[in-house]
Amino acid sequence: MRPPAEPDSPADRQPEPGLRADAERNRERILAAARRLYASHGLGVSMACIAREAGVGKATLSRRFATPDELINAVFADRMDAYAAATAQALADPDPWHGFVGYVQTVCAMQAADRGFADVLAMTFPPAKALEARRTEAYNGFLELIARAKASGHLRADFTDQDMVILLMANAGVIAATADAAPDTWRRLVGQMLRAWAVPGTDLPSLKPAPAPTALYRAMVRLARPAAGSGGDTERATERAGGR
Repeated sequence: MRPPAEPDSPADRQPEPGLRADAERNRERILAAARRLYASHGLGVSMACIAREAGVGKATLSRRFATPDELINAVFADRMDAYAAATAQALADPDPWHGFVGYVQTVCAMQAADRGFADVLAMTFPPAKALEARRTEAYNGFLELIARAKASGHLRADFTDQDMVILLMANAGVIAATADAAPDTWRRLVGQMLRAWAVPGTDLPSLKPAPAPTALYRAMVRLARPAAGSGGDTERATERAGGR
């Protein structure tokens, strides 16, 4: 019979409740900081910048999330769930064209509300398996949505799922460029694309007004600034925004 281990044996030590609570608090602080920075600056924010925003060390961040993909997966899991739910809701619409239009508008609105999610929808993250699984689920639903909208006679026969990817990529760029100067510009883009995809004579939602020329000029000037500087603009801008 083996003698019992000493009370202070490392093998018998369990994490104290206080330590577990601290670890969970750190995790939530990291996630909250990442959400804020991704939403305002996109996915280009560095892990070091997120650690500073959360008020934790780089080692603490690495223990919770070893790679950027792990952090992205945790931050955007709920948003990807909402993305998949938007597909299901569109498929449940008895009017296939109305469901298709609602899906496009909803997904693009989700992009506009969160720059980080705009990047997520326009990119792939193979190591983030949960995120990609939900994306695949939504994609398969969208293929069905396309088939139904075409069968209704309202969606052009030459529309493909790649056209939606192109819109998401374009919308991400428009959102990034006009977020401060003309934040509703993306709605105009979506409206024009729906007109391009619709069969002539199809009922369409009203087209939003074009942004004012002065607002577009401000957006163009803002967009040109990073190209004129050296690398690290995203992190420097983030640090300025955080008062660091």
